[in-house]
Amino acid sequence: MRIGVLAASSVANPDVIAPVSAFAVIAYPEVDLVFHPQCYAHDGHFAGSDAVRAAAFLEYANDPAFDAIWFLRGGYGSNRILSTIMPQLKEPARRKAYLGYSDVGFLLGALYARRIGRPTHGPMAADIRRQGGDQTVARALGWLARGDRAGLEPGLAGRPSAAFNLSILAALAGTPYLPDLTDHVLIVEEVSEAMYAVDRMLFTMAHATQLRGIAGVRLGAVTAVKDNVPAWGETLEAMMARWCGEMGVPYLGRALIGHTQDNHVVPFGVA
Repeated sequence: MRIGVLAASSVANPDVIAPVSAFAVIAYPEVDLVFHPQCYAHDGHFAGSDAVRAAAFLEYANDPAFDAIWFLRGGYGSNRILSTIMPQLKEPARRKAYLGYSDVGFLLGALYARRIGRPTHGPMAADIRRQGGDQTVARALGWLARGDRAGLEPGLAGRPSAAFNLSILAALAGTPYLPDLTDHVLIVEEVSEAMYAVDRMLFTMAHATQLRGIAGVRLGAVTAVKDNVPAWGETLEAMMARWCGEMGVPYLGRALIGHTQDNHVVPFGVA
């Protein structure tokens, strides 16, 4: 299986390429990881200019020799290439899996909105650097290469689902890149935000007209929470119950996704 690796957003960490490549050789010998030269590019905050990142994505997405695209890392920027890449995707792009999370959610959402390929929320190559990172990336490679269900988020239960970083979901609301999630369970997670900001984004989720018709909401990890002054004074569970009640959908509890070692795989739709 040939998997193309891209950095679609912020500056990548090329030092992860050697360890993740070595792990793949040992644990998944049937996988050929091909890192695009763009993974080494720098342009301020980004792993290459918008034009460079868009061209790299289109090159691999439209190449029938690749079975999947795996993202090196997230970080702001993948939204900036959507208007360039989406009109130029060809038939080979429809036959691929695309796997990542965080800011890559912009791409996953846009692809799923047009039912292009198999967008999947899950660990990226850079997660090899986490403590126990080999277990983390094994969930991604196991799913891509072998359809190994052991790495799937354990609460999917055969229901159509989609997973997003909450900041990305809120940014997608009102745009043509937010997919129709009617009858889907929506799973959200967040990192590096204050609780008031999480509450604000849950308001957007609860009142986004494009999300009417979802089956329910689950919550993944909310990590590296910034301090509130004064203290916030409300638990995440209470916030979720309140906003889901206002949305008119059930809050279905916690999920094993997020910016953590325990991030699991969530294929968009039915696994």
